[in-house]
Amino acid sequence: METTYAHLEIEKKWQDFWEKNKTFRVMEDPSIPKDKRLYVLDMFPYPSSAGLHVGHPEGYTATDIYSRFKSMNGFHVLHPMGFDSFGLPAENYAIKTGTHPRISTEDNIGKFEVQIKKFGFCYDWDRQVSTHTPEYYKWTQWIFLKCWEKGLAYEAEVPINWCPSCLTGIANEEVVDGKCERCKTQVERRQLRQWCMKITAYADRLLKDLDKLDWSEALKLMQRNWIGRSEGANVTFKLAEGGGEIEVYTTRPDTLFGATYMVLAPEHPLVAKITTPDCRAEVDKYVNQARYKSDLERTDLAKVKTGVFTGAYAINPVNDVKIPVWISDYILISYGTGAIMAVPGHDERDFEFAKKFGLDIIQVVSKDGTFHELSEAYVENGVAVNSGQFDGLSTPDFKKKITDWLEKRGQGKKAINYKLRDWVFSRQRYWGEPIPIVHCDKCGHVAVPYDQLPLTLPEVESYKPTGTGESPLASITDWINTTCPKCGGKAKRETNTMPQWAGSCWYYLRYLDPKNGRELAARDKIDYWMPVNLYVGGAEHAVLHLLYARFWHKVLYDIGVVNTDEPFMRLVNQGMLLGEDNQKMSKSLGNVINPDDIIREHGADTMRIYEMFMGPLEASKPWSSRSIVGVRRLLERLVKISDKPATKEKPPEELVKLCHKTIKKVTNDTETLNFNTAIAQMMIYSNELAKEEQRYPELWEPLILLMTPYAPHLAEELWERAGKEPSVAKQKWPAYDDALTQDATVQFVFQVNGKVRDKLELPVGLSRDEVKEKAMASEKIQKWISGKEIRQVIVVPDKLINIVVKG
Repeated sequence: METTYAHLEIEKKWQDFWEKNKTFRVMEDPSIPKDKRLYVLDMFPYPSSAGLHVGHPEGYTATDIYSRFKSMNGFHVLHPMGFDSFGLPAENYAIKTGTHPRISTEDNIGKFEVQIKKFGFCYDWDRQVSTHTPEYYKWTQWIFLKCWEKGLAYEAEVPINWCPSCLTGIANEEVVDGKCERCKTQVERRQLRQWCMKITAYADRLLKDLDKLDWSEALKLMQRNWIGRSEGANVTFKLAEGGGEIEVYTTRPDTLFGATYMVLAPEHPLVAKITTPDCRAEVDKYVNQARYKSDLERTDLAKVKTGVFTGAYAINPVNDVKIPVWISDYILISYGTGAIMAVPGHDERDFEFAKKFGLDIIQVVSKDGTFHELSEAYVENGVAVNSGQFDGLSTPDFKKKITDWLEKRGQGKKAINYKLRDWVFSRQRYWGEPIPIVHCDKCGHVAVPYDQLPLTLPEVESYKPTGTGESPLASITDWINTTCPKCGGKAKRETNTMPQWAGSCWYYLRYLDPKNGRELAARDKIDYWMPVNLYVGGAEHAVLHLLYARFWHKVLYDIGVVNTDEPFMRLVNQGMLLGEDNQKMSKSLGNVINPDDIIREHGADTMRIYEMFMGPLEASKPWSSRSIVGVRRLLERLVKISDKPATKEKPPEELVKLCHKTIKKVTNDTETLNFNTAIAQMMIYSNELAKEEQRYPELWEPLILLMTPYAPHLAEELWERAGKEPSVAKQKWPAYDDALTQDATVQFVFQVNGKVRDKLELPVGLSRDEVKEKAMASEKIQKWISGKEIRQVIVVPDKLINIVVKG
């Protein structure tokens, strides 16, 4: 009697079995050698009220398949899951409803857990962590204090994007067209007291150590560009009147003779000092307007350049020429010195600015040493012209000589600069880790003693930001007012909280020892598992999360807490799943797919296989409801094969060979994360098995094992129906005989002058002369070579022959 594929019943049965038997619990077994241990990590989710979307399980399924596959191949695999549970959405919800962020967050975590468990992922749930729990953030605070002790955490006045509606600072990425992404209010710039992390102290190591990592070159390039190391010179320009000077950083000191004006950032402290009375009104107006633009908007290459003359002049140190000083918002106070020398002949932005405002353009670099009218900036290296005693020098030589020349005169020096800025580590919100620092009038900044960690969040009545630039914690006087741990006098607690990035910087370490109350994680467990062998997540975290995590990991390495200086050895970004309309899924477009609906209708195993079958893991691909039905048919076919009567007869030789070919291809493709082609091969094999009237156990059982990482629930069910003891996840991966994967014949392509003219099935391993003989005997080939001179015969063994003829 045929059994239908009752996916809901089967999936619940095996999920209950795994949970009851703790099938995927992992312990540190010292007898297992290091090269047989594997740490496979997912980027953990923020538990939003919307729940899981279909993009989450794409990456989770990939790591689950890989983890199960490696486990069946004798590896001891750690595969944990947790939640990045501090964050702004929970606090905004609290402001609207009065619900404590902890309550809504933990409710969302509960929903996420239920959804994730429906997919049958082989997570060791005993290791689950959530970054908002005091047991967890005790150690986030501990790391902060270690950074503070090393001089890597400091307080400073920093310009930030301020939303007057949300009453908080927001990131550059949250400013769209000058407005707050969340509430659409015009954003302004404010100077605020902020805690910062000196990530710039690790810039060179963060750059250099990318070479150690098995990451895509595109991803490494994103990090290299973000760090933005450049070599150049700091050059001093004296002001023409009133004393004082302007220092600039340039990567092209060889173009100094072409500097025809200077530009300061509107926030530069010299602006107020040097602006002349007749220019004051225009300058003040411009400075105020710049407060309403984000850094991203200001530096957009496509935007029209704006600026105002200050009325002041500076002296070019190489030729003593007076050049005007302007201000423009395309110069950022946070990059370099907040001032530039403008060389419009050899910089595109400077050229555009000079053309707009009628400023001089002088050519000082030439491709071949000759002058010509510049219709656009010449930005390449070349030969110095119009540069006094340095004329004729190549760009690299000129850079060195002009820098030495400036140094001897005390007007400049060689310098290295980074686009990377120190990490602004403060948030003026409630729902984040309290910063464990107290402010004492007598002692200054004093750390909360380690034995008093965690410093927990107090209960508050209002989660609404104060609007003064301080967090809601500022109004909790009982919590703020404390005693100085150093002198015992009156002191106040820090009221800013840490950014959401803080908890996600080190979570992969807490998975190793999640219940440890004495240390972040026991060193023997860190030594046992680290570093992470495979990390899978979205490309949206390609820079910030990965850069911050690498930074903190290096700090922990420097203080002897961890055993490696890099946390994630291999990284893969899964591609984005698009809607059926080929657009990014969003509620506004109405094209969001709910995974609960797919599981209810088709099953978790169907969804797992479909998401992997859509295309290469790292490619973006559109959802197709029609295609998912085809994947479902594969699983229904497997149930039907299972219901066929078993036979002890010898299977057909071609099926045996196909079995071994399938094992080989699925093995190789799963190892290299090419899951879509592995699934395609299993479809081919199952189709052939389905044509047989009987079921051959020696051909059927390997297919169940191959399907186990991909469709774990159904694989367990079919394994049990085959009379085997569960769990199939603990079985050994099937082996193949390579001799049985080789074909006796192969299809040869016959070409003439590179064009295919015939194809023929030939025995494998023919010699060059034998292949040539067969080709020459082909009527189709004779048609194209008859009466022509054969110039060359190229043979690619077991693939093709190309006959090159004249005429």
